[in-house]
Formats: sequence, structure tokens, C-alpha cells
Amino acid sequence: MTGARRMAANDGVGQAYDAVAELYATLFRGELGGKEAELALIRQLAAAPPVAGAGLPVGDLGCGPGEATELLAGLGARAFGLDLSAGMLARARLAHPARPFVRGTLTALPLADGSLGAILARYSLIHLPPAELPTAVAELRRVLAPGGLLLTGFFAADPALGDTDRPVPFDHKVTTAHRWPVDTLAALFRQAGFTETARTLRAPAPGERFPQATLLLGRDGA
Repeated sequence: MTGARRMAANDGVGQAYDAVAELYATLFRGELGGKEAELALIRQLAAAPPVAGAGLPVGDLGCGPGEATELLAGLGARAFGLDLSAGMLARARLAHPARPFVRGTLTALPLADGSLGAILARYSLIHLPPAELPTAVAELRRVLAPGGLLLTGFFAADPALGDTDRPVPFDHKVTTAHRWPVDTLAALFRQAGFTETARTLRAPAPGERFPQATLLLGRDGA
């Protein structure tokens, strides 16, 4: 399936975010501010050797309104954002006109092999059907340079809800999403050629329904 056809297949997710782009950008403005553990991992992305040394760009893939893209740029990285939602990209360009933003899908990234020094994929894998995750993870590895880092954030499985070792769909406020067991998602990345460097897992904060997790991973091989 070509990139254009994959994007068309995922248009339902993009259109769902188009419909709430302005509200989403308002509600989540500044939400990274107090998340020190996650911010520390984002700083590691900006300091990854292919970024700090070779000057390769950092892709904020699933960038939404672009706040994390701007944060990465503020850390000295050559950052850009990519999203499936045209509405989200419009908000990002309006709020952060100095940054480049492009439209694309994680299952067929419009990027050259090894062209990124680091990747931030923050809550951008959650809407993909689990059967499509291996394709997306393979794409992430393809575009990441050797020695590069990838940070992904996601809703974690909750044993208190009866979750086991499988991803569980739930009624996300925008469109159907999945919460993932951390070990299961880490294994999927490991099988694709990544090495886990760090992880976080925390209980839901006020206003959140599920545990939240991150994985920091390095790309194996040349």
C-alpha cells in the first residue's frame, strides 16, 4: 500500500482530530509543563549524538498542535512536526510559525531512511489498530539514524481493570484508542530492532482515567 493510500485509510483518525483541533489545542496548552520525568527524557532526545553531534533533525511524529516540537527546538534541536490531522497542523503552524510541519502517517512516513537523529512519538501510536503497530514501528526504525533515540508515550494497561498482556481498546474522547501493557509494547519494539534504555510508568493523575507510560529506545544496528 502506498503512502497516499495508507493516509487515506487512516483519514478517519485525522478527521476526528480536525473536528476538535481548536478545542484540543486550548485544553492541552502547557500540559507538559509539570511532567518532569517525561521532560528529562525529551532532553535526552535533544542530546542524542546524531542530533547534538551530526545535527540531524528530531521528528515530533504525531505532533498535534506542536507544543513538543517547539520544546525540542528550544532545547537546540532542529525539530519539525508531522501529523495526520490537517486541522492540528493548521493550529501548530499558527502557534509556532518558525517550525516546519508536514502531513503524514506513521505507517508510511514521507521521510528518507536514516534521516532523523531522534524521534518523539508521544501518544501517536495509540489510535493505530494493534495489527498495524509492527508496520509503524518498522517505519520508525527505518527513518531513525544509527545511534538515534526514540521516545514514545502511551496509555498503559491497568490490571485493576482486568487488562492482561494484550492491548485493550477504549473510548478515547476523540476516537478509539488502545492502552498497551508496557512489556508487550517494549517487546514489539525489541523485535523490530530497538533496545530499551528507560521506561516510566505512573498512576493516573487527577482527570486521567488510565496509567501513563513512556519508553525510551535506541535503534540497534547500522
